[in-house]
Amino acid sequence: MAMLRNVKNKIKKVTKKISAEKDAPKSKLKKEYPVDQAVETKIETAKYYTPERRPERAMQQDLPFSYDVDRMVLQVRDPWWLHTYWEVRHGTIEKLRHELKDDFSKAKRVLRVYDVSNIIFDGSNAHRFFDISVNEYATNWYIDAGGPGRSWCVDLGLLLPGGRFITILRSNVVHTPLEGPSWITDEEWMIPEDMFARLYGLGIGFGSSPAKVKRLWEQRLKREITSGAISSVSSPGRRPQEKKFWLVVNTELIVYGATEPDATVTVQGRHINLRPDGTFSLRFALPDGEQVIPVKAVSSDKQDERVITPVVNKKTK
Repeated sequence: MAMLRNVKNKIKKVTKKISAEKDAPKSKLKKEYPVDQAVETKIETAKYYTPERRPERAMQQDLPFSYDVDRMVLQVRDPWWLHTYWEVRHGTIEKLRHELKDDFSKAKRVLRVYDVSNIIFDGSNAHRFFDISVNEYATNWYIDAGGPGRSWCVDLGLLLPGGRFITILRSNVVHTPLEGPSWITDEEWMIPEDMFARLYGLGIGFGSSPAKVKRLWEQRLKREITSGAISSVSSPGRRPQEKKFWLVVNTELIVYGATEPDATVTVQGRHINLRPDGTFSLRFALPDGEQVIPVKAVSSDKQDERVITPVVNKKTK
């Protein structure tokens, strides 16, 4: 019994001490239970810390209606269709109005579409052109080019009553793609060995036997390699070993273009046949030195003529 009373008394003392500590002021607790000041500062700061507010993101503004520039852009939609958009400054229109006077109000605003395939367009040498009437409020237009595989340029201008055309803006030049697989197949160098042998044999007069042509071709390559007097270091009294490692590099040139299907075309003075769509391609050997390859096209009525002359220089090191 005495032991039980002692335990109860100890429990009462501990309970009173805990209650006293709970009601004691903080200053007294700090003295009895000292705390690291740095740790306490961090804890107090963390209690009231809030992350910095991110700056509000600026709302994206709508695109302006105009940029106050004179500009015209032409782009390709597909092999048959083009799309152009433009902007004309108010000052540019007022200047034309002042210069043309009464003719300005009588003029038609048109898009003049030029076919400039395979030429450097200077404003007057287009193969052909056609006009599309547009109103003064239009800022873009879809154009039916009428055919794939051509180059185009567009003018926005005024067509005066007497037929005079005044250009306001001129676009860039674009090229419409073909509507099918490319007709340029000369870049496909990997051909079957038998086919290559036949083509090579027919070209140099060896006949069409692949085995014979292959043998002659290998002999020719070996002669070209060994003619350079390939030397090897050997000790006296020992026969030099024949080197089996070798390398040959040759180059060829592809010339291709297009014109009107009924035109007459010559390359280096030789007449060539055009494909039904007016395209052509040729393959040339390309030795070292300068190669001049004039290409001349004459219209079917003999009234127009164009000459383009590629000049190629090759140097092998």
